[in-house]
Amino acid sequence: MRSWSPYALLVVAAIALDQWIKHLVETGLPFQEKLDLVPFLALFRTYNTGIAFSMFSSFGDTGLVVIAALVVAFVLYLATHTPSGHVSARIGFALIIGGALGNLIDRAVYGHVIDYILFHTPVWSFAVFNLADALISVGAALVVFDELIGWRREPKPSNATPSKATPSKAKPSKD
Repeated sequence: MRSWSPYALLVVAAIALDQWIKHLVETGLPFQEKLDLVPFLALFRTYNTGIAFSMFSSFGDTGLVVIAALVVAFVLYLATHTPSGHVSARIGFALIIGGALGNLIDRAVYGHVIDYILFHTPVWSFAVFNLADALISVGAALVVFDELIGWRREPKPSNATPSKATPSKAKPSKD
């Protein structure tokens, strides 16, 4: 269990930071009023009643809580079955779980997820998201990265090792 301690701590830290920032946003940022930080980045408090990009908002609170809990359980299963040498994947799974639980808390408590980060240009804007969403994305990227470098970790068959098959001493027939 000791090998999971840093990852469990990362999950708890991710949830705590996510919830603290959402509390600050909820208590200090007017609803749906853009506050530009730099030309392409703004704070914009809004609520997401669905999952990513408001998908599945028609499922209702209970349905989305159940779906999110099942996803967390599946990712936890994957994380616990990941070999200890795959540190990037373990960190990635911890970030995914922390982000998913942060959004799950919002959904269970408020019936929606608090979003507040807006990337935009004068003619285009990306979906509003939050730290938990970013943690999930970074975590997923780390898992993919770990899989890609995993290919390099796997031992390659060596041509220098002798074959276990012994050559036949029988002469071919001249039929």
